Amino acid sequence: MGSAREVTFASLTEPALFFAFLVLARLSGTLSLSGMLHSGRSVSFPPGSVAPLIMVAIGLFIVYLAENSRIPVDDPTTHLELTMIHEAMVLDHSGSLFGLIEYASSMKLFVIASVLVNVIIPTYTDLQWLDWLIFTGSVIALAFATGVIESVIGRLRMSRVPSLLIAAVLLCGSAFIMLVR
Repeated sequence: MGSAREVTFASLTEPALFFAFLVLARLSGTLSLSGMLHSGRSVSFPPGSVAPLIMVAIGLFIVYLAENSRIPVDDPTTHLELTMIHEAMVLDHSGSLFGLIEYASSMKLFVIASVLVNVIIPTYTDLQWLDWLIFTGSVIALAFATGVIESVIGRLRMSRVPSLLIAAVLLCGSAFIMLVR
C-alpha cells in the first residue's frame, strides 16, 4: 500500500513540476535549467511575471514537501503501516542499500530546495561569493521554514493529500496560462 501511495503522489507532483518548468522556460526564453534559474542576470522579467512566479513558488513548495515526505503529506518518523508512504519502500533495506536510499532522498531534498530557492530569490549580483552566501542563507531559511511548518501543522489525512497536490498542479498550470495569454 505504501509503495502505491508513493507512486500515486509522485504522479500528482510531476505535472506541477512540468508546469513550473514551463513557466520558468517561458520567462527566461531558454530550455536550459541553469538559464531558467539564473535568467535574472541576463534578461529582466516581463512586468506581469510577479504573480506567476509567486504561484509557481507556492506550487513548488507543496511539491517540495510532498516529494520529500515532509509532515503535511507524510510523517517520516512513523512506523504505522496504514499511514506509511515513503517508509514502506525502505522497510526491506538495511546497511549500505538503506544508506544509498537515504542519500538519494537527501539529494532530492537539496535539488528541489535549490530550484525553489532560485525561483523565490534569484541572485543578481556579479560577485560569486555573495551569490553563494545568499543561496546558502536561503536554503537554511527554507529548512527553518520547513521545520516550523512540521512543528505547527499536523499530518493531513490520507484522503486530503491528493487535493493538496492537485492544488499545486492548478497553481503552476494557472501561472503558465497567465503567461501564455
